Amino acid sequence: MKILITDGISENGARLLQEAGHEVVQQKLSPEELLKEIGNYHALLVRSATKVRQDAIDAGSQLKVIGRGGVGLDNIDVAYAKEKGIAVLNTPGASSISVAELAIAHMFAICRFVHISNVEMRQGAWPKKDYSKGMELTGKTLGLIGFGNIGQETAKRALGIGMTVIATDPFVKTTDMDVRLVSKDELLAQADVISLHIPFIKEHGPTITAAEFAKMKDGVLLVNCARGGVVVETDLVDALNSGKVRAAGVDVFENEPVTDAQSELINHPRVSVTPHIGASTAEGQARVGVEIAERVIEALKS
Repeated sequence: MKILITDGISENGARLLQEAGHEVVQQKLSPEELLKEIGNYHALLVRSATKVRQDAIDAGSQLKVIGRGGVGLDNIDVAYAKEKGIAVLNTPGASSISVAELAIAHMFAICRFVHISNVEMRQGAWPKKDYSKGMELTGKTLGLIGFGNIGQETAKRALGIGMTVIATDPFVKTTDMDVRLVSKDELLAQADVISLHIPFIKEHGPTITAAEFAKMKDGVLLVNCARGGVVVETDLVDALNSGKVRAAGVDVFENEPVTDAQSELINHPRVSVTPHIGASTAEGQARVGVEIAERVIEALKS
């Protein structure tokens, strides 16, 4: 069968597909080009760049499988694809370690002013006095909103550096980890650091708004390596400016690439930013490629 890969895949993943007897085409396509080409393929593999909406699904007259190399499926109209009898697959565990490590990295960066002192020193400054009041993570309470694969990997690392970990997740009722499961409101009130590991569901709207910030401790740290839209960015800026939020680490944004309208958040001295690279490690991408290839091969057999 013919498989179209529009956002790239690891060499091992591509090789697995070819060894299974499939014809593999890797090509970046514009939305218009995708509509013209998709009808020639039985499977489509994407990451976050390619949007697979109803028009593309309709044009994919031979499609049996849509695979997403990554966790979220917000760039695919999943329900519509399933109505058409098309299997939709992702790789929920493959990049968990990569994202968890970035979340922890942002925590360290904002606790010790790594992000801003790096910039200022490159400009010739010696801001030792300005950044002499850092904060240790050891002994602090980390609140995880979302306790799936990534949340659990984040918890392992936080426990390893001596943090107390609490978590909230409507789909997780028990855990064998040294993590206390609490309600969302309890978490907001108790956590010194809050890290988000949940999808953005358009129908439900953002998870963290001004109302949630009001329930947090003064001086809380916030890290979002989940999805843009989960946090209302203007509310986060207000919370930073008021001191409610001491600092934030942000890898995902409401608009990507970011626009001028987001410049206050991006350039805020107490915000550490990265350009949606949570899953972007060599090891993570290798696992993603192999896992999605294996899942697509199995799906096409049936």
